[in-house]
Amino acid sequence: MVNHHKLKSLWSVIYDQESRVFEGACDSLERACQKVSRQGSAGDESWYQSAIVYCLYVDRFADNFEGLTKRLDYLVDLGVNCLWLLPILDSPMKDDGFDVRDYYKIRPDLLDSDDPNPKEFQNFLLRATELGIRIIFDLVLNHCSSEHEKFQEALSSPTADARNFFIWRDSPDHLKDCRIIFQGLEDSVWSHDENSKTYYLHRFYAHQPDWNYANPEVLLQTLEVMLYWKIQGISGFRLDAVPFLWKEEGTDCESHFKTHAILKFLRAAMDFVEPGTLLLAEACQPPHELISYFGSGDEVQGAYHFPLMPNIFLALTQGSSNPLAKVLSQEVTPIIPKNCTWFSFLRCHDELTLEMVSPEDKELLNQAYCKDTDWQFRNGGGIAARLADLLNFNPCQILLANALMLTLEGVPVLYYGDEFAMANQPESLKEFERRTGKRDSRALVRGRIDWKKIENQLSKPESLPSQIFYPLKEMIWTRKNHFSTLQGSVDFLEASESLCVYKRRISQDREILFLNNLKSTEITFSSTDILEGMDLINQVKITIPIKLAAFQFLWLQISSN
Repeated sequence: MVNHHKLKSLWSVIYDQESRVFEGACDSLERACQKVSRQGSAGDESWYQSAIVYCLYVDRFADNFEGLTKRLDYLVDLGVNCLWLLPILDSPMKDDGFDVRDYYKIRPDLLDSDDPNPKEFQNFLLRATELGIRIIFDLVLNHCSSEHEKFQEALSSPTADARNFFIWRDSPDHLKDCRIIFQGLEDSVWSHDENSKTYYLHRFYAHQPDWNYANPEVLLQTLEVMLYWKIQGISGFRLDAVPFLWKEEGTDCESHFKTHAILKFLRAAMDFVEPGTLLLAEACQPPHELISYFGSGDEVQGAYHFPLMPNIFLALTQGSSNPLAKVLSQEVTPIIPKNCTWFSFLRCHDELTLEMVSPEDKELLNQAYCKDTDWQFRNGGGIAARLADLLNFNPCQILLANALMLTLEGVPVLYYGDEFAMANQPESLKEFERRTGKRDSRALVRGRIDWKKIENQLSKPESLPSQIFYPLKEMIWTRKNHFSTLQGSVDFLEASESLCVYKRRISQDREILFLNNLKSTEITFSSTDILEGMDLINQVKITIPIKLAAFQFLWLQISSN
């Protein structure tokens, strides 16, 4: 039986009182608990802390779920044990699936049938489980598609109950502190409905109306969607745009305390069904603000460390470890609950995000990396380019960047194609513009993989894909075999500004020393405390001092003092 006490207290924070809607939520939980328990629980509640995450669009990676199932062996060989599926739910695809039309259906273009319980998806989940790969996918909590049946019902009748599922005002003069997220793509957060002569709220595109969480039916709807997919076998959810859930006059409608109560309620519900169900928050905020989403270990378990991403590029640009040491200091990155973890990436599925750096550093990064006007996203707030494009297809720099991601803070997230230096695809941008009428630069990094071409290149050692794929695969497996869970602080050592050196403790008597030459010239590392270490990647003993070539890195296991 579900213990209702915690759920009741959280519900009362959000809605002040219990209601029939709350009772409906409890009933849904009871049914879900029985169904999930019959399938059996994997048991490891902290599995995500040792994950190697691979992020992909099913259609761009492998056409459909049948094709993705056939590619799972490739991902296992690479070392992946968690697959993050970018939007897979039914959508008109005006925002690459982040505009959900039906939360209970897989996109038909990803299937060979229109079955409401498609065998291709079930076969995919079964095969992934057999191979030890956890599956999480994007769940868009803040908004839906304007083609969602609830919104269509709301448009058709100004008196319809469905209108209360969205946010309406008689003029666009309300919620004045509610900022436009898509600067340069939208001019307002309000759009006019000619039928009702009122305005509806949308934090993103106008075709993505925001849900009204002040209506408890909306929260119940979200819970039931999560339970439905949990029963199918999903291990967790990447919760899209979570800071914006609760809207209230007189606030900026971001990170409201009731937003946190909603997330705590959903976490408590998932813990009842299966502890360890991952809730991963997409909240683009500085770490000292973002830690509020961990609560006291009772809200989300994972969140993206957004500022680490641009600071890795800043370190490479400046040839200095200072940006990394600063962003990972406790003044910037506070200690988080033990059952929680950061997730890190070199660039996300959208862009190289520049929101978390100073205006001066933003200008520097744009000058260094935004090499084409088509790459500019959100009026200079981000750079939409793939890793290989950003780093000039230099294999040494690309591998060094990955080495930093794999050994600094958090669970690493690989973006599909980056493991073999996939490039921007301008034709993808043109296709998106033809389909939607929007010139959204993020489409550049969402191209399709030509597997015949890639497999041919991977068979040639001299090709750039080979020069990236095989060393990166070796790094991933070294991490999995020797330090799969990196918890605790990153201890930066005094070496030289361009030689980035830090230690991570693996056990009471084991530490790993990570050496990273951020310069394009040779540099020597010497130490009076460390005389030798085991090169974990090549499995050879290294004597200190040692010379590191341009952009070279070493992972040395040393004995703790």
